[in-house]
Amino acid sequence: MDCRRTIRVTGKGLIKVRPDQTRITVTLEEKYPEYADALYHSSRDTDDLKQILSREGFEKKDLKTLSFDIDAEYEGYHEDGIYRQKLIGYRYRHVMKVDFDSDSERMGRVLYALAHGSLTPEIQISYTVKDREAAKNRLLGKAVEDARQKAEFLAEASGVTLGSLINVNYSWSEPNFEVRPMNRALMGANGAAPMAKASGYDLNLEPDDLELSDTVTLTYEID
Repeated sequence: MDCRRTIRVTGKGLIKVRPDQTRITVTLEEKYPEYADALYHSSRDTDDLKQILSREGFEKKDLKTLSFDIDAEYEGYHEDGIYRQKLIGYRYRHVMKVDFDSDSERMGRVLYALAHGSLTPEIQISYTVKDREAAKNRLLGKAVEDARQKAEFLAEASGVTLGSLINVNYSWSEPNFEVRPMNRALMGANGAAPMAKASGYDLNLEPDDLELSDTVTLTYEID
């Protein structure tokens, strides 16, 4: 049985990080009467999207899938006083993202191309951090330092001597590295968009710093 006296403290790290990467999330969604039709058109529309982005300097591999679903849709009706459902088609929903170094002019060109192409995408703009590992390590260091300082203060206030660190408890949670300046998505297919120029949109968005926080718990031996 371990009879050592210990002190256990939780430290909190808090940092601000400037977003340096833009993320455009594109959602394609359509309904077709047959499953095969939905599958075919989803593939064709994805290829069309890659072609649009390639004209803006992206490679096909830059477009990443976040989710893909094809769901059956039903319509309710009453017959002889009984509620029934009939199959009316299949809806595909393909959510994709493309990331690039933050550049307002390039972002405007990409949005313009998406909004004036043959597709009808839902478009969401967000900002993120390219080197997430560096930010997470910095955040963790802040949390450990905060826990250590608290342990030293508590030990001194209690009249005991802080000994060796004997345990570190960390949840390895993933901070939210994404900030969205717009709550509503933009719509493509010549949908309304502010300040259109000949070849792009002048949105002039400036993302706020990301505020990241995390905790770590340290256990020290005390004498």
